[in-house]
Amino acid sequence: MPLTSPRRSALADQVIAQLRGQITSGEWPVGSRIPTEPELVEQLGVARNTVREAVRALAHNGLVDIRQGSGTYVVATSELAGVMNRRFADADPVHVAELRSALEAEAARLAARRRSAQDLRQIDTLLERREDAWESGAAEAFVEADATLHMAIVAASHNDVLAEIYADLGGVLRDFLRADVGTVLRPEAHMDHARLVEAIRAGDGDLAAAEASAHPFGCRLTPLDRG
Repeated sequence: MPLTSPRRSALADQVIAQLRGQITSGEWPVGSRIPTEPELVEQLGVARNTVREAVRALAHNGLVDIRQGSGTYVVATSELAGVMNRRFADADPVHVAELRSALEAEAARLAARRRSAQDLRQIDTLLERREDAWESGAAEAFVEADATLHMAIVAASHNDVLAEIYADLGGVLRDFLRADVGTVLRPEAHMDHARLVEAIRAGDGDLAAAEASAHPFGCRLTPLDRG
């Protein structure tokens, strides 16, 4: 008689679905710590073992990272994003910059043609938030603000496939920027994004693409990398 994989309990499946929903909806954003095991037991009204199984399943799928003594943190918004994070964790930074340049240039070109008034309001708000984060000197806040602005520009392309791919690569791109920025924001490292936003507002696709494609290479690379 052939072996068959035992089916996970329906209750555990439901808990996994609920926890995953909190992550994919943004209720628990990337970088946030999810409720503790006792808190989840109380909120969900299920046994500790069921919660533990569900959290481990999410960790196995790359959505959360269980850190002993600290808690469980969201590291990706989808299973594919989790795979991307693991697959490209040690990728050459220049290759990441080249990929980001290609994706963001095309997104900016499309956004210049397709952006709505609502898109522009959102982008303006996020540009201001990015500048405020820079002025505050908080490196991690700046990384998140910069990443959110770029995601909004990609969303303004109104290409759902491009937006999904970019979102799935979000963790890789954040890590790239985080490594470049470090823990101290250096004045010489600041990159102006106002020209990119204005090109999108003006409907100038070529200029928007040129601005977007150059930004990833403004990051700190070695002389050899810069060619």
